Amino acid sequence: QVQLVESGGGLVQPGGSLRLSCAASGTIFVFSAMGWYRQAPGKQRELVATISSVGTTNYADSVKGRFTISRDYARNTVYLQMNSLKPEDTAVYYCNKDPSSPAYWGQGTQVTVSS
Repeated sequence: QVQLVESGGGLVQPGGSLRLSCAASGTIFVFSAMGWYRQAPGKQRELVATISSVGTTNYADSVKGRFTISRDYARNTVYLQMNSLKPEDTAVYYCNKDPSSPAYWGQGTQVTVSS
């Protein structure tokens, strides 16, 4: 059974940093482009960053220059390094394939940016 497990969220002050991890099982990771998504209270889920199977990355304009997505094939893990965090980055963060598949949504990890 394929699973994606997110971790690394928490409470951070504006301007701070966090690194999120997404551990993948099964073959989903090896052959798929992967993405980080987020959903803020009262808003629709949005795509934040993507990384292709060969490492090509893309970012939403709102996080460009602040967030970095990467993947480690040896660990079957996708990371999201988040710097210069803003209160508007507060959301539950999820990883999934790109494009996303309903079968792979996990529990997500909460990121709260507040002083």
